[in-house]
Amino acid sequence: MNTQLVQAAGRGDAAAVRVLLKRGASPDAVQEDGRTALTAAALGDHVEAARVLIDAGADPDRQDQADNNALLVTGETGSVAMLREVLRAHPDLTRTNRFGGTALIPAADRGHTEYVREILKTGIDVNHVNNLGWTALLEAVILGDGGPHHTEIVRLLLGAGADPTLADRDGMTALQHAQERGYAALVGLLKP
Repeated sequence: MNTQLVQAAGRGDAAAVRVLLKRGASPDAVQEDGRTALTAAALGDHVEAARVLIDAGADPDRQDQADNNALLVTGETGSVAMLREVLRAHPDLTRTNRFGGTALIPAADRGHTEYVREILKTGIDVNHVNNLGWTALLEAVILGDGGPHHTEIVRLLLGAGADPTLADRDGMTALQHAQERGYAALVGLLKP
C-alpha cells in the first residue's frame, strides 16, 4: 500500500492518495530508492496531492538515496505553488542536495526568478556554499546565460544580502566570472 501511495502521489492522483491514507498507508511512505510520496508529488508539481500528504503529517525533510526531498526538488522545478505548499510543513531550509546545495542554488542557476523571489522571503542562507565551492550568486553567473532572468536573480540575491566578494575555489568572484563571460548587465550589478 505504501508503494501505491508513492505512485499515486507521483501521478498527481490526490483522490487515490486520500483513499490510501484512509486505508492505513503512511504519509511518509517510501519506495525502494527512499523517495517519499511527498517528494514524488513535488517532482511532478502535483500540488493537491502534496497538500493531502502535508495535511496528513508527511515529513518534508526526509531525503531519498539521491539526497532529494520535497523542498530541494522545488528548487530544481521552480514551482512557486509547490514551494508554498511545502513551506506549510515547515521544512528544514538547511537541508542540502547531492551537490551540497540548498533549494536556492539550483533555482538561481536555472533562472527560476519567481521561485528565487519567493524562497528569499524565508530567510534561507543566501551565502550558503555548496560542495563545488559555489554560492547561489556564483551559480547564477557561472551556469546562467546572463539574460534577463539571471540578471533579475542576481539583483534579488544582492538585495537579500548575497556577498559578491565570496570567491569560488579558484579565487574568482561572481564579478570576475561575469566579466569573463561578457555579461555586461551582471557586471554592472556586481561592480562595487
